[in-house]
Amino acid sequence: MSIIVKNVAARWMSLSPHIIELILCYVDLSDLKNCSLVCKKWHKILEDENSEVWRIHCLRKLSKNVLKSDVLSNVTTFKAKLRAWFYAWDPNECSRNIFIKPNGFTLHRNPVAQSTDAAKGKIGFTSGRHCWEVWWEGPLGTVAVIGIATKEAPLQSPGYVPLLGSNCESWGWNLVDNHLLHNGDCHGNYPLLNNAPKYQTGERLRVVLDCDDRTISFERNYEFLGVAFRGLPHKPLYPAISAVYGNTEVSMVYLGFPLDG
Repeated sequence: MSIIVKNVAARWMSLSPHIIELILCYVDLSDLKNCSLVCKKWHKILEDENSEVWRIHCLRKLSKNVLKSDVLSNVTTFKAKLRAWFYAWDPNECSRNIFIKPNGFTLHRNPVAQSTDAAKGKIGFTSGRHCWEVWWEGPLGTVAVIGIATKEAPLQSPGYVPLLGSNCESWGWNLVDNHLLHNGDCHGNYPLLNNAPKYQTGERLRVVLDCDDRTISFERNYEFLGVAFRGLPHKPLYPAISAVYGNTEVSMVYLGFPLDG
């Protein structure tokens, strides 16, 4: 029996990397992590984030239109694009006045009067450092807030209010007046610069969440703007925004923790 096992193992080891890639393309994503532990050859193939394995799995989840668009322009590998899709907006965690567009990365707020509406990402973070980009593709209106929220944070409120940051379950930066918001209070101006420039539509901002230091910060044009909030709770924290302007759209792309930030 041991001879048979050794022969089978030898045949597997003799397979070319191309054949192994084709085989791994049919393995469930949830099992690929275990596959990387089989041997050095498999680990090397899966370590290449632009390998055929990640390209095929990426094409199964993301449309060609999304991959060709500039939404993922700052996400350079197939594995990273696939990961960003899993961390994108959650259709089950947004206001009834918001719908998630087919690309999965962009939300559209319907033109509903006297309502503030919020949305959250699919996955909450409890440890490590994480970074994602957020940008408005339409007018901000009177209130436009980006930040983080817990599962308990509300998704809709009557009137035009800074919903994200309105209670103890969320922390936000209002891009209209450059104020930090939490628990219904203003926590000062942000960033702490004289005549800080106002946000411009289409400009990508980076949110940097450090769950180990329990801080959240923001970047603009690759410039670190400083820590916005400290002492965040030890509970899952989700990317979130709240918006008021009808037909405005907001995109969010998870970056992991890029070294260029």
